[in-house]
This record gives sequence, C-alpha cells and structure tokens, in this order.
Amino acid sequence: MAFRRRFDAGLLGWVAVLLLCAAALMLSLQTEGLGAARVVAGLAVGGAVAGLWRHVSRTNLQLARFVESIRFGDLSQNFGGESQGSGFSEVAAALNEAIGKLRDERHSLSDASRFYEAVLDDAPTALLIVDAEGRVELGNKAARRLLVRHRGVRIEDFGEYGETFAKSLGDATVGRPRLVPLMIDNIPQTVLVGAAIVHRLGGLVRVVAVQPIQTELNAVEIAAQSDLIRVLTHEIMNSMTPVTSLAHTAAALMMKVDEGNNDDIADARAAVETLARRADGLMHFVETYRQISRAPKVDARPFATAPWVKELVAIFRASDVSTDLELVVDIIPDDLVMEADPDLLFQVLINLLRNAAEAAGQAAGKPVVSLVIARTGGGRTTVEVSDNGPGVPESLKQDVFLPFFTTKDSGTGVGLSLARQIVLAHNGSISVGNAPSGGAMFRLVI
Repeated sequence: MAFRRRFDAGLLGWVAVLLLCAAALMLSLQTEGLGAARVVAGLAVGGAVAGLWRHVSRTNLQLARFVESIRFGDLSQNFGGESQGSGFSEVAAALNEAIGKLRDERHSLSDASRFYEAVLDDAPTALLIVDAEGRVELGNKAARRLLVRHRGVRIEDFGEYGETFAKSLGDATVGRPRLVPLMIDNIPQTVLVGAAIVHRLGGLVRVVAVQPIQTELNAVEIAAQSDLIRVLTHEIMNSMTPVTSLAHTAAALMMKVDEGNNDDIADARAAVETLARRADGLMHFVETYRQISRAPKVDARPFATAPWVKELVAIFRASDVSTDLELVVDIIPDDLVMEADPDLLFQVLINLLRNAAEAAGQAAGKPVVSLVIARTGGGRTTVEVSDNGPGVPESLKQDVFLPFFTTKDSGTGVGLSLARQIVLAHNGSISVGNAPSGGAMFRLVI
C-alpha cells in the first residue's frame, strides 16, 4: 500500500508538472515577443514527459531484468531500487527477501541432492539404469566395480556376464527379486536381481539392483555340511567306541581259549578278529571325515609362484603315482606372485595332482598331467590341473565335490570336498570340465 500511495503521488505530480509546462508553452505561443520563453517551455514539456515516462516504466524495466535473471537460474541478483524513492524501497525489500528464500531453498535442495547422490553412489548394491531404448547405465560405484568386462551400453553387450544375466536386464516385468547366474572373471556366481520402474526427466526407466550372494550361499552350504558331518561323526563314534572296545576284548579272550584243536573256536576267533579290524577301520573312516567339519583358516599372503611350484613338483614326484608320468608345468608370467594361503593351496594341488596322475594312469598312451598357473585379466590367478585320462562323466560333475562322494574303491570322498572348502575360503571357485587332451580339467580361480 505504501508503494502504491507513493507511486500514485509521484504520477500525479509528474502529470501536474506536465500540464503546467504544457500551459506555459501554450501561453508563450499565444503571446508575441516570448521566443526564449517558448524554447524554455518546450524543453520543460519534454523534460516532464521524460520524467513521467521514466516514472511509469522504470519499475517495469527493473522488474523485467530481475525476472529474466531468475528465468535463467541466476539467483545471485538482487533487486536494486532501495534508494530510488516512490515506493521502490518496499518493492526491493520484498523481492530481495523472496530471492533470499529462493537461494536458501536452492541450497537446501542442492545439499539434499548431493547427499542422496552420495548415498546412491556409495550403496553396496550394484544399480543399473535401463532406459526405454535399451541403453544401460552403471548407476553407482558398486556397479562399476562389479561389471568391468563389457564394452558398450546396449543390453546385449552385457552377455559378457552370461546370457541369463543379459536377459534379466531386458526383462520388462517388475516383481520379486530372483536368483540369476553371473560370470565374473570366469567365476560363476549367483546374484539376486530386482527391478523397479521410476520417472526420470519426463520418461520411465528401470532401475535394476544386482546383489552378489554367492559368498553367503557358499558359507551357508559349507556350514550345513559341516554341521551334518559333525553330528553324524559324533553319533557314530559314540556308538562305535564301545563296540570297538568289546570287539578287541573278545578277540583277546578268543585268542586265549583257542588252542588250535577246535575248528569252531578257530572260526569264532577269526570272526571276532575280523569284527575288531572292521571296527578299527570304521573308526578311522569317521575320524578322517571329522577334518572337513572344521572350516579352514586362511592366512593369505603374497608369495612367489615359481619356487613354490618347484617344491610342489618335488613332493609330487616323490609319490608312487608319478612313476612313468609326464608332468607339464607352465607359469604365466614367469615371475607371477600369488596372494593366497600357500600351505592350504599346496594341500589342494597335491591332492589334485595325485588324482590326475591316477586318472592319467588309465590312458591308452603315455600318461600326461598338466599344471598351468596364470594371471587373469581381472587380477586373479587361475590354476588348471588336467590329465589325459578317461575324464569325469557329465552326470557326475556336480557330485564330485560333495562330502562322502567317491568313484574310487579305496577313496574316502574327503579330498575334493576339502579342496572346495579351501578354495571357497579364499573367495574363489573350483570347477571340473574337459581337458583338451580328453581327460578331466580342474580349474581354480583364486
């Protein structure tokens, strides 16, 4: 109201001045001999018109410039006019207060935006953004760390990690998260994939969350197996301990009464001694399995591969299964440094080499075992043990790492199960496939 009163008063004042100047000009024009007065009156009329125009238009011009700066997002400008009178101080104060609130709100929104961007970027779950045209954007650091092998931004480019995973990115349905296989550095993993549809820049995009859970699944599986084995071995040993003791006592008593002149007593003695030996064998069998119920403790550290392999080969050559066997060893590069627990990994490889040697012994020609250790592109180390034996049947490839499973007459089913526990404790993987020579190839990624 103060601005309006001042503006109206100023407007009336300038109109009054203009009318007076116009009247003076008309009077000078009607009176002879007032040429100088005509000039002065004309200038006064022009000045009054200019003052009136300026009074009416300066607010609009200043407001236009102010609004234009806001339209282009420049909130650093203030509305000048505090000292121009005619109510401009009230207008300036109101507009400057408004622009101050806008600046504060922008700062608040900017801070909130930076916070949510930081939360999104540092979230532990990998987030991928898929637009309507099938372009895929890695949305945060976790995604950029997890998916580093592909080239391109199309869905089909993500086939590098498995066709099932790429298909899950293109699936338009949004529902409950599902388990999807994913290949990372040639290590098969299981990931939990979920999706949501959100608005961005006026369009709809799919945000796909990818959560690797293979480590958790491995831990649960190993824990379940360990618990089962621990319970079974405990119950079996509790039951067999008195049976074994009684069998040995009975065998000792039978030996005392067997004087060699009674066939029935001799047969009974032989039966009791056989029972005692089998009881000892069963106790040894159960005690052997107790070792895989304890999770291996990994002491990972860097070590030079070449001297470590040299010692491994020497121990392997000292075994009876390496007779007349050709062992091919290749380390890539020659100065490769591995980071793992050398003692546990030594145990894994000596078992794999012995298994390979036994399988190669069934080859039609000369038995050959190969050991290849190489650095992969992802910074991991690949270890391959292969032979030219009969190989592992396709139907058994999923079973060879299970506890108690063995295809050998004298096998215990401990070696490969324990090897898998050790490899998984390194956050690695172990798998069996076909070797180029036709036999089996066990592949470790550490």
